[in-house]
Amino acid sequence: MDEKDLIYDWNEIDYDIKRVPENHPHELWFDDETLRDGLQSPSANNPKIEQKKELIDYMEKLGIQKVDLGLPGAGRFHIEHIDSMLSHIKERSYKIRPGCAVRTVVSDIAPLIDLQSKYDCQIQASAFLGTSPIRQYTEGWNMEKILSTAENAVSFAIENDVPVMFVTEDTTRSKPEEIKEVYTRALELGVERICICDTCGHVTPNGVNKLLSFIQNEVIPDAGFKRRNIEVNWHGHQDRGLGVVNNIAAFESGADVIHGTALGIGERAGNAPLDQTLVNLSLMGVISNDLTSLDEYIKKAHEYINIPLPRNYPIFGDDAFETGTGVHASAVIKAMDKGDHWLADRIYSGVPASDYGLKQVIRIGHMSGRSNIIWWLKNNGYEITDKLVEYMFNVAKNQRKLMKDEEIHNSIEEFHKN
Repeated sequence: MDEKDLIYDWNEIDYDIKRVPENHPHELWFDDETLRDGLQSPSANNPKIEQKKELIDYMEKLGIQKVDLGLPGAGRFHIEHIDSMLSHIKERSYKIRPGCAVRTVVSDIAPLIDLQSKYDCQIQASAFLGTSPIRQYTEGWNMEKILSTAENAVSFAIENDVPVMFVTEDTTRSKPEEIKEVYTRALELGVERICICDTCGHVTPNGVNKLLSFIQNEVIPDAGFKRRNIEVNWHGHQDRGLGVVNNIAAFESGADVIHGTALGIGERAGNAPLDQTLVNLSLMGVISNDLTSLDEYIKKAHEYINIPLPRNYPIFGDDAFETGTGVHASAVIKAMDKGDHWLADRIYSGVPASDYGLKQVIRIGHMSGRSNIIWWLKNNGYEITDKLVEYMFNVAKNQRKLMKDEEIHNSIEEFHKN
């Protein structure tokens, strides 16, 4: 039996994704914002520097191309951490490209000049500036003020050979003519990277497509530049729970770099989850990164940043590949008995666990069948008898939740005592 004949895939893309390689500066890249935007979460701990270095090791192993190391403007402590992480990247000759978030002010950009000289590498200055009408009204800004602010900061960076990614905050609630005006000026000043932001998690996939189409088909060419010479970044948030689907929409709409954080951590409801984005684009056949260490990365981020990892979190939560339901478990066990891991990974899962360093787990509880019990006993080295199976079946039916392994061992001991 051909594996392809076992699953009819309604997800196969049958519409045109107009991604012509010659029109882009590079293939699809990812920018990990965990150590900057992610740490702005109200629940986050700032990891120790050695822990941050370990997280960067995982990013490199996963083939993530860019990393935001922090916000120099937040003070000396943050600059010291950025310095140490740059040293770590340089010493190991990592391919990952470092960057830092900066306000569009000279004082934020200045530290990057010294750090670039110290490590003989470029550090992307992700210079952000709010452009939406609501932000302008709140701050008492106008477009003249925004353009002047952008010109001063960007000119300073370009003159000092600091590569700039010009970031418009709240792009998804900004007026088209004002987006066009400020991006055009940034490009004229020498910016080769721009970032479109859904800062407040406002946009839907339709909005992503409309906005990116406007940027690529009107803003960039009207400014006198070729699309392939400008890197377009997408940075999304989770306020409406659309972070992952908007990241996918951004890829389909032509973005060159997709941003995100481990576990979707970040301010308010968080950033778009990078881990779920990688998994989905992998399953779609868009990327071919080795993601078998992704589970380890997520578990380390959870531990070091001390942010919640719900049991039912997709792919990496404890419950993601576990089942105690008799019908489901029976099918998984039958696949395992065939010695077919491919089949076992897919018979009751939309995500193949082994691709991400995980495996299917059978549990015992009030909805379990005898097959659950037989499988558990076999895999834990017990002699299987009809009486033991029946005894555990009755025990399981009286539970209010799935049994822990220790509880099962204790129940088996009680059985043998009697």
